[in-house]
Amino acid sequence: MKNMKKKYSKYKKYRSIKTIIEKRYNVLIGLITILITILFINLFYIQIIKNNDYKLELENLMVKVVTGNTSPRGRIYDRNYKLIVDNIPNKIIFYKKEHGVKTEEEIEYAYLIASNIDIDYSKLTDKMIRTFLVKKDPKLANSTITDNEWIYLKERKITLSDIEKYKLERVSVDRINNLNEIDKEAIYIYYLMNNGYSYSEKIIKGEGVTDSEYAYIATNMSILKGFDVRLDWNRFYLYGSVFRTILGNVSTSEVGIPFNLIEHYKDTDYLLNDRVGISYLEYMYDDYLKGKKDVYEYYKNGDKKLIESGNRGNDIVLTIDIELEEKIEKILEEEILKAKEEPNTEFYNRSFVIVSNPNTGEILAMSGKQIVESSDGYKFVDYTPGIITSTITVGSVIKGASQIVGYNNGGVHIGDKRYDYCVKLKGTNEKCSWKYLGLLDDIKALKYSSNTYQFYTLFNVIGSGYYYNMPLSIDESLFKFYRERFSEFGLGVKTMIDLPNEIEGYKGTKLDAGLLLDFVIGQYDNYTPIQLVQYINTIANGGNRLKPYLLKEVYSGDSNLENKIYESIPTVLNTLSTETVYLDRVKTGFKAVFEFGGTGYGYINSDYNPAGKTGTSQSFVDSNMDGMIDTATVTNTLAAYMPYDNPEVSFVIISPDTYNYNSNYESPVNYRISRRVSDLYYSLYKK
Repeated sequence: MKNMKKKYSKYKKYRSIKTIIEKRYNVLIGLITILITILFINLFYIQIIKNNDYKLELENLMVKVVTGNTSPRGRIYDRNYKLIVDNIPNKIIFYKKEHGVKTEEEIEYAYLIASNIDIDYSKLTDKMIRTFLVKKDPKLANSTITDNEWIYLKERKITLSDIEKYKLERVSVDRINNLNEIDKEAIYIYYLMNNGYSYSEKIIKGEGVTDSEYAYIATNMSILKGFDVRLDWNRFYLYGSVFRTILGNVSTSEVGIPFNLIEHYKDTDYLLNDRVGISYLEYMYDDYLKGKKDVYEYYKNGDKKLIESGNRGNDIVLTIDIELEEKIEKILEEEILKAKEEPNTEFYNRSFVIVSNPNTGEILAMSGKQIVESSDGYKFVDYTPGIITSTITVGSVIKGASQIVGYNNGGVHIGDKRYDYCVKLKGTNEKCSWKYLGLLDDIKALKYSSNTYQFYTLFNVIGSGYYYNMPLSIDESLFKFYRERFSEFGLGVKTMIDLPNEIEGYKGTKLDAGLLLDFVIGQYDNYTPIQLVQYINTIANGGNRLKPYLLKEVYSGDSNLENKIYESIPTVLNTLSTETVYLDRVKTGFKAVFEFGGTGYGYINSDYNPAGKTGTSQSFVDSNMDGMIDTATVTNTLAAYMPYDNPEVSFVIISPDTYNYNSNYESPVNYRISRRVSDLYYSLYKK
């Protein structure tokens, strides 16, 4: 019985384990069935239901969206909507290396191109020739390397670079001398094909492509793999060189974005080979002027499809009157040339003119001309950038600012009278006005341009009093005090004009009492011409320092000057910290400057009711170009506006180093320019 029970117990245990296994097996089979069902459903969903969607997604993965070449830029107009800058079409032949193209194929292409297209190879160098000949016949090049040199290479006594150098050096002179015109063109074309990054676009001919040359490439692209053509554009300047520098430049197709501007354009949607504004207005307003590029879909089979058409950039309208600008540039050249024929003008070589609206800050005209001597006589170069980048010792023209500082700080009171006696401080030379001017009040001090009136005002401002040959200790705080007050007029600070590279002027570093006296009469710190514009405009308009600007309006490029998308408005940078009565007093003195006996009398026709200030300063030049400033000259300046009672225009005319200091003859070139420019404005705007 016991054995029976044991056998039954074992059988029962076996049946229990078998049942458990069978149950688990059935569960596993069920799970597998479910998974297979889910997989089948998913496959059905992907292959049948979503088949078209995934096909489309696959096609999209095989499509590359790219942009076309840089579109034409917007046009540039003057304030009267006269077209200044336009685009003209330009045919381009370029090469973009395809994968797998061999050197011998590229050489063959170069010869085909040279035989059918006229290429200027004037920049061909000896190194280009030798490199090409080595590439063209590598066996011959290798044969110039000696057995020992190959052994040295294996032993690492020389490098592959040395071997390549030997190959170039050992190209025979006869091979070079026997090259014909086609050979030389082909060599230069091959160089262009391989210069720079391997697979970037290379311009083979970007100027003067004829219709037949364009057609040859266009119809033979299947043979000339990698070669293509396109229509590009060039800027066209309807007024030639007039205002040319300030209009700025655009990079070429060959260069793209210049290296020095890559950082500036890095966060834009530009590609490195795109054409961009690289100087002055083209650079400043590139965002407006740049065109919108075509957008293409490129397929794996080589086809492409235009999916979004580009268009040229927006058109900008400048504040400049191009007719006024053109005539002023002519006046400058005529008067500078005339002055060079006068005595004592050997160091005079340039003048500046800026015409602006004192109520808005708009620049109506701005020009700088420099005369240089060449083997063919005199010629002119544009010096207009000097208006924002060169510094001038401007002289008495800034006495309006000095007098307002005096009014505000107890240095002078309205109607104060003083004798024009010279001033002598201990350790300095005697300082006087340009001549003894007698008893003066604050109006006559400006009219006759008294230096000593400003000196006595300074003594009162700093509370030092004055007696002959007195010692006067000056620290940096006094210079800082005056410079901060002058900066309210725009003197010694950036004007914020919409041009790059503007400088702040030059601040003297020495600190002594005599130099502080020089400061208040414009004989120490140097200022830029554009700062004088901001200074005179601040006084003319009643105390608002306005940002000068050249951009007036922007129109959508496809609207033919109908859809305005931007218009500049006057920007007040700060307001003078002074009472209106003091500002009016200075303006009255500025009016007297142009009345009979005033230093500006005759500079502007009195019928125009002008006001402003002249300046005559002592300057210094390097007479023998040895790096040492050694010769004293005189610089003439004028800052004026008209009419006095309702200013609508301002003028700044500057002629540095007009004549030699203490010379027998003083050229009136600044006088003549001022008279002619103001008459010109009146003839154009007051007909």
